[in-house]
Amino acid sequence: MKKLVLIKEIYMDGFRNLGHILLEKYFKAFSWFCFVMFFIVLYAFVYRIATGFAFD
Repeated sequence: MKKLVLIKEIYMDGFRNLGHILLEKYFKAFSWFCFVMFFIVLYAFVYRIATGFAFD
């Protein structure tokens, strides 16, 4: 739980005093997009390992 709070603090500190509201919204949306893409790739990799895919 402590790590989750630390990640939240880093996330909030990264966007504090960023400036223009449009720029702030863009970077927040882009960071969420990157998180989602990372977890999709992670899921696909684990799925391939679980089904016995040959990485030749």
